Amino acid sequence: MQHTAAPEGTASDAPEPGVAAPYLPTDRTVPTRSRDRASYDRELVHSILDEAYLCHLGFVRDGAPVVLPTLFGRIGERLYVHGSTGSRPLRAAKTTAPGLPVCLTVTHVDALVLARSAFHHSMNYRSVVVHGTAVTVTDPEELRLALDAIVDQVVPGRSQDSRPANGKELAATAVIRLDLNEVSAKVRTGGPNDEPEDGALPHWTGIVPLTRGYAPPVPADDLDPAIGVPDYLSAL
Repeated sequence: MQHTAAPEGTASDAPEPGVAAPYLPTDRTVPTRSRDRASYDRELVHSILDEAYLCHLGFVRDGAPVVLPTLFGRIGERLYVHGSTGSRPLRAAKTTAPGLPVCLTVTHVDALVLARSAFHHSMNYRSVVVHGTAVTVTDPEELRLALDAIVDQVVPGRSQDSRPANGKELAATAVIRLDLNEVSAKVRTGGPNDEPEDGALPHWTGIVPLTRGYAPPVPADDLDPAIGVPDYLSAL
C-alpha cells in the first residue's frame, strides 16, 4: 500500500523499511508467553498495519478501560486515528497534557488450528500492539494528509477520487496521532502442536486457512451509468 509522504516536521526521523533498525523492546512490548513469536522488525510491523484498516484503540475513561474499533491510516512512523470531535478519546487527547495514553492493536487471523486435544486448538495470526501517547492533530496540512491516509488505508487511491472534506466537515472531524515508538508484532504460523501421546487419537487435525476477499462493487442507485468502476477498485 502506498502512503502519502508526511509534511516536513510531522514524521518521525526513523527511516523506512529496508534500512531501518528494529523497534527497541520495552517492558510493555515483551510478551510474557510465547516470546519466540514476538518481533520488533520494522518492515514486518508496517506490513501488518498496512494490510488492515480497522484497529482497536484502548484507553482509560473515568478509571475504567475502554476499547473502541475505529479506522486508521499510516504515514511513515505515525498512525492517525479518525473520529468525531465529540468522541471522548479525541476530546481527551486534546485536553490532557501531554496527550492521551493509549494502546492500539491490529490483528489478522490467517487460519484456524485444530489439534487433537481441545487445549492445543489455536489460530495462526499476525498482530501489532502499539503503546504511546496520542495527541490531537492541529496543523491543517498534516490534518489533510492524515485524512487522505485514512481513506487510502481502506481503499488505496480513493482519496484522489472523492471530494475532500469542506470546512464544516473538518470542524466536526478530529484526528489523533500516535508515533510508532513502542511497538511489537506477534506471529503464529504452522500446524497443531499436539502432545506425542495424542498422536493415535481418531480426531481430524490440521489447519483451516482463512482468506479475505472482495465481491464485485455494487453501484449506488443514483450513480450515473456512464461512470464505470475505477481501476483502483478493480485492482482489489
